[in-house]
Amino acid sequence: MQKDKGVLHNKLHVLRAERKWTQKEVAERVQVSRQTIVSIEANKYNPSLILSFKLAQLFNF
Repeated sequence: MQKDKGVLHNKLHVLRAERKWTQKEVAERVQVSRQTIVSIEANKYNPSLILSFKLAQLFNF
């Protein structure tokens, strides 16, 4: 995560691109909608703690 002027940003799109996964593939792997992944990548939605853990586990963090 990168902090910029008090705003927390994520790098989900970078991690996803490194693995050549689509937003749909990530969404299916963590059992959410593709729109949820789109919103997280655009920093328009903060995932729940449970979803955050699922994403961390998916990307081996």
